[in-house]
Amino acid sequence: MELRYVGKNEPVLTGIKRVSKPGLRVYSASSDIPRVYGGLGVAIVSTSRGVMSGAQARKQHIGGEVICHVW
Repeated sequence: MELRYVGKNEPVLTGIKRVSKPGLRVYSASSDIPRVYGGLGVAIVSTSRGVMSGAQARKQHIGGEVICHVW
């Protein structure tokens, strides 16, 4: 597995933010799962059907714990 780059060695992934922490878990209903950077990023959600992106969880109408945002 490799990290992808564009242009002159600019990484495709520029940031990651941890949302849920051991002391403060963040749960969202399927309609409240955040859109990261207006759809340019991805929210990673842990659901009862496994770990998936926020878009997949919204499509399947499943809420869960928001683990992180990646952009």
